[in-house]
Amino acid sequence: MGQLVSPAIEDLTRFAIDVLRRAGDEALHYYGKGDPRVKFDSDLVTEAELHLVDYFRNQLQAQFPEHGIFGDELPKQDYVHGEKRYLWIYDALDGVANFQAGIPIWGTSLALLENFWPIFGVFYMPVTGDLFHAQAGQQAWWEDVPIVIPDHGEVSNESVLLTYSRFHNHYRSTFPGKIRNLGSTAAHLCYVARGCAEGALLASVSYQDLAAAQIILTAAGGKICKLDGQEFYLSDYLDGERIEEHLLAAPEGSHAAITMYLREPE
Repeated sequence: MGQLVSPAIEDLTRFAIDVLRRAGDEALHYYGKGDPRVKFDSDLVTEAELHLVDYFRNQLQAQFPEHGIFGDELPKQDYVHGEKRYLWIYDALDGVANFQAGIPIWGTSLALLENFWPIFGVFYMPVTGDLFHAQAGQQAWWEDVPIVIPDHGEVSNESVLLTYSRFHNHYRSTFPGKIRNLGSTAAHLCYVARGCAEGALLASVSYQDLAAAQIILTAAGGKICKLDGQEFYLSDYLDGERIEEHLLAAPEGSHAAITMYLREPE
């Protein structure tokens, strides 16, 4: 029997982008069909997520049957040889409230780790058609357009800060620009990567929320830090534990220029 050849990064990336586009088509069958009699149709979201996870699992099994999926049991050792060294992190729906209500800002994301090191990340928004992707340490892309976070200069009344839904319960803000919650963590990070916002404040997020979008953000020149400026290591949360610390995604080196406008209520 000949030696198995590992897939090239181009083949893995092509698979990821293709499967996300097709998963997006599957998700659109459920999009905006939440029960209007309830504020949040959890039954629809659960049905959609289960279908999308099964869809991805079947596609991966057909193409790369030895690869792992985040949420299954992790390898017992730090370094694994062969195909089992690949671990996919799939987030079927980011922005579920928007998804069930028919608001277009939501998406599905996919990241790949090799022996727990990030390889690439992809985030796809099926309604808008936006696709963000990057290999770790390489160029970030919005479709086929390269993206690098521009230098906006000082924060001004035209600056944009993206936040989470209960931001005003936790902070008194003197931020001079516009503060918006668009309802999707991965979209917020990708909008920062594209230069549409100066920063994105994050709270109560998960490993799956950040795995792909952080790769894209970093490749574009951004970084996620704790609000006190300390380093944030996503790998600390591979066990699936919820990330309760508040975080800020922003261009590298500009976090202090944003957090100076945030104060906890007295």
